[in-house]
Amino acid sequence: MKNIIITGTSRGIGFELVKLLSQQGHQILALSRNSKPIAQLNLKNVSCFDFDLSEPVQYAEVESFIKSNWKTVNILINNAGALLNKPFADTSYLDFKSVYDTNVFGVAEMIKTVLPFSNSETHVVTISSMGGVQGSSKFPGLAAYSSSKGAVITLSELLAEEYKENGPSFNVLALGAVQTEMLAEAFPGYQAPTSAEEMAAYIAEFAMNGHKYYNGKVLQVSNSTP
Repeated sequence: MKNIIITGTSRGIGFELVKLLSQQGHQILALSRNSKPIAQLNLKNVSCFDFDLSEPVQYAEVESFIKSNWKTVNILINNAGALLNKPFADTSYLDFKSVYDTNVFGVAEMIKTVLPFSNSETHVVTISSMGGVQGSSKFPGLAAYSSSKGAVITLSELLAEEYKENGPSFNVLALGAVQTEMLAEAFPGYQAPTSAEEMAAYIAEFAMNGHKYYNGKVLQVSNSTP
């Protein structure tokens, strides 16, 4: 049984991850701005509360939960993401900041919060995008999103080096298109080849075992060729 924190759990991949990992008997802390979808599942080994990655004061609540209930975090899955599809010339400073608050700064702050409760067996998995991988296909309108996903790749590589002696393992999964509500909102009418359930199953398995083989690595999870 593992103690697992998952962000971005109100829908899509995060929601499916909570269902899958809780069925396996793990203890889950599910974090999202809207905790109702998870709360309505009434899963005895799942805790949840409203949480906004872009609000620094809220991280104290996560810290308090860990201290009171777990003491140790075995897996952190940084799944939450903000996707903006807008021409670069129309993307404001605040647009960029909003995306980075969730996709970069929130990831960094969540990792900092979890570090005191981690050990050499802890696995931090951050969900990135193929759009953040150098040399992959890029799409107009995703300047803020894809650049933020590139940033967390570099962040994870650096943290793997900084904590390689006795700290957690840090790895990144750069996903191709997955059929989620977030994708549908940004790209109406587009049909992705992979479902949220299918991707959640892959991420869950990697979160449990990937640190045995990888640290500071970026794995491209896409069935299309860049």
